[in-house]
Amino acid sequence: MTARLPFGLDRVAPATVVGYLLVSSVTFAADLLMLTLLHTVLRVALPVAITVAYVIAFGLAYLLNRTLNFASHAPVGPQVAIYVVVVAVNYLIFILGVTSGLSALGVEYHLARILGGLGEGVYMYSAMRWIVFRR
Repeated sequence: MTARLPFGLDRVAPATVVGYLLVSSVTFAADLLMLTLLHTVLRVALPVAITVAYVIAFGLAYLLNRTLNFASHAPVGPQVAIYVVVVAVNYLIFILGVTSGLSALGVEYHLARILGGLGEGVYMYSAMRWIVFRR
């Protein structure tokens, strides 16, 4: 998105952090919208609704991060394979595990998803920067 941040912020954090936060905001909103539509409106079981919303959001996140944020020109095939493994680990731990676990403990499912999203954000940025889109 940009190689430099204003006000000397590029000395504190890489520009990809800001790009990741912007892309993540868009894709997280899409995730919550799909989750609400599937679970609340269509009455799809929560684990299925979480999964479908997650797959759609992370497909979008891959495309946006690859093109706009990390500007990767690596071959797509191997990169997608690595991304799928990273996403599968993320899904099991943060998305399904934390979200369903907190929901089972009585936390409202939107709040549970947001809390899971906090851990997910740190993990996914780290994995994309140093594993998936490494230079």
